[in-house]
Amino acid sequence: MTKNQNKDKRKNGDGNELAQDGFVSEKKLRIGITYNLKKEFTQRENQPIDFLEEFDVEETIDAIREALESEGHNVIKLGGDPGLIDRLKQASVDMVFNIAEGLEGRNREAHIPALLEFLNIPYTGSDPLTLSLTLDKAMAKRVVMSQGIPTPPFKKVERIEDLDGLNLHYPLFVKLCYEGSSKGVRLDSKILDRPSLIKKTRWLLDQYGPPLLVEEFISGPEFTVGILGNEDPFVLGVMQIEIKGQSPEDSIYSLEIKREWEEKVMYHCPPSIDPILLKKIEEVALRAYRALECRDVSRVDLRVGKNGTPYFLEVNPLPGLSPVYGDLVIMARSMGWEYPKLVKTIFDYALKRYQKTE
Repeated sequence: MTKNQNKDKRKNGDGNELAQDGFVSEKKLRIGITYNLKKEFTQRENQPIDFLEEFDVEETIDAIREALESEGHNVIKLGGDPGLIDRLKQASVDMVFNIAEGLEGRNREAHIPALLEFLNIPYTGSDPLTLSLTLDKAMAKRVVMSQGIPTPPFKKVERIEDLDGLNLHYPLFVKLCYEGSSKGVRLDSKILDRPSLIKKTRWLLDQYGPPLLVEEFISGPEFTVGILGNEDPFVLGVMQIEIKGQSPEDSIYSLEIKREWEEKVMYHCPPSIDPILLKKIEEVALRAYRALECRDVSRVDLRVGKNGTPYFLEVNPLPGLSPVYGDLVIMARSMGWEYPKLVKTIFDYALKRYQKTE
């Protein structure tokens, strides 16, 4: 059951009766999916090759729809362009399954959730504050640092002059501060000296614009942790990302690697590591999830230093749900979860969250 937009209605758009408190009393709900598709944009010659990297494909939306429809729900595609405002007014949905990345700006991932809150429509996933906070990698790191969670020392860079007096130890890692899906991350993103730092920073600023995040590179294995839940979140799985032919000290999960993941990447879930280290990784990921007040689902990225400490890198509260290549989906599959179970679990956590707040 979930909150209907209009408490005065006695039935929703499909004729389901409403309880006296405004909740849908039958299991069948009218669910909208919000998203952004690659095909809705045109890649121009002067744009980076990964300009559309964060957006989804139709197959992912169809897979989510089928998973929810298998539970008896009526599911409609709403998209995520400005016309969504009118479609929401007409659709009379009970809830939204949101995977929209947004279009522009530091707060783009928060645009649709903020609109849904304004219209009093329940939705899956984190709220606008968390989505904006986590998209800004520097801000997210400051928050986790305030909770004593290990994260590499860093500096936010708006222009080349910001590199003057840089008090960080090489090797460094340079990436875009407000982007995900490895946008801007290349095999040369690991920096060994100042000339390389200047060159890479200039290239990123020219191709993508500011700001950038420069942080100390953690020379050790990389892990990503899937987390589900709210009051008592749990680890779905810990997955080690191994780049074939590269040592953990040198491996970079870059755009080039991700685009050829079937040939170049080995995913180990669960990883063959010491149980004590595994527990440390889970604890750091859960602490970051709670510190950033993530909801329903997120994926936390970490690297383990030579001292055995797991360092928080970033969190993705809108992890990709491609049924083929999404890291969270690969992780879930490795843990014995079929794709529909993952989608339905995310939805159920959101549904229960709204039930408890009304």
